[in-house]
Amino acid sequence: MFMRETAHALLGRLEEDRAFIQVITGPRQTGKTTATRQAVKARGLPSRYATADGLTVPPLTWLESEWSQARLLTRNNTPAVLVLDEVQKVYGWADVVKRLWDEDSWNSVPLHVIISGSSTLLLRKGCAESLAGRYEVIRSTHWSLSEMSEAFGYGLEDYLLFGGYPGASRLRADEERWQEYMRDSIIEATLSRDVLQMEEVRRPALMRSLFLLGTQYSAQELSYRKMLSQLDDKGNVSTLAHYLELLTTAGLLCGLQKYEAGDNASRASSPRLLAFDPSLMVATWQGSHESLLGIPENRGHLVESAVGAFLLARSAREGFRVRWWREGNLEVDFVLSKGEQLIAIEVKSGRVRQTGGLEAFLIRHPGCQPLVVGDVNTSVEDFLRGRVPLF
Repeated sequence: MFMRETAHALLGRLEEDRAFIQVITGPRQTGKTTATRQAVKARGLPSRYATADGLTVPPLTWLESEWSQARLLTRNNTPAVLVLDEVQKVYGWADVVKRLWDEDSWNSVPLHVIISGSSTLLLRKGCAESLAGRYEVIRSTHWSLSEMSEAFGYGLEDYLLFGGYPGASRLRADEERWQEYMRDSIIEATLSRDVLQMEEVRRPALMRSLFLLGTQYSAQELSYRKMLSQLDDKGNVSTLAHYLELLTTAGLLCGLQKYEAGDNASRASSPRLLAFDPSLMVATWQGSHESLLGIPENRGHLVESAVGAFLLARSAREGFRVRWWREGNLEVDFVLSKGEQLIAIEVKSGRVRQTGGLEAFLIRHPGCQPLVVGDVNTSVEDFLRGRVPLF
């Protein structure tokens, strides 16, 4: 069975002496539970799996009971593993985990603890507030082309349409069924069960409309004022910006900020909307798959979305920032920064547009490294397969 890097990283942590709680974060349906199961099985330790998913209001006593049952596995000082899935649904979970973890540390109980959940914001918030110094994060991002190719035989065209959701791969031969699965089991499940649980959202219809608009304009700049003009449920700029932050945390849609030297104005600029996976753009597309791939303008936005999504996934693991740049009619698709290092990326995707942005940016930033994705030196497929080094 295919094991992605998430599982290998977790297995490596389990092979070490108990030191930190392992927190697995990432969007829904990216294989967090599967990777955890693979790592625990490969390690071969006694284990207990407990999930709060499906419990209406999981009580703290449930969490304490599961932990006590897992402690029984460590009799005779045998290391064991406790997996707590969707633990963020238990109100006050972080304080209880802190107390139980500290008790085990004091008593030298060799119990490894893995925490996972679909709400990255709630998990990270709980860890930061109560578990400081006690946890490490392993990020489960959307799958790359190379991973989908190795596990499910995807080619470039498959990936542009069906993206990096492993569970949806078996449905790709049936376009209508695949779209229904994506809308119901991924998009709606994320919006209703994850985003709306992060905090009170007073206008959920507006947030859903913002997501649909964002996928339609993925890889394009769209000012908040223009967003408001196209949404039926009118809000205000601050509300839209806040909802976009929630969608970003959920791994659905983000707004890339414009690169400015010194980072003085980027937060106030119009965002470049970007879906976290190309399949999110396809699943909400009103036309056929052929109309996406066959029309150069549409295909161009789809390719740029796929490249941008791949960069977002890598940035989460490798610690660099992804932005974009425009001055007048000149623009650069993506600007990556890590410390003092800069990479300017232009994507040649087949659509007609203004040229010269990359050259202009390099003049303004002489130390920047240029990269053209889609030319004879760097194909789109090679880039999406991770064959092109960045920093």
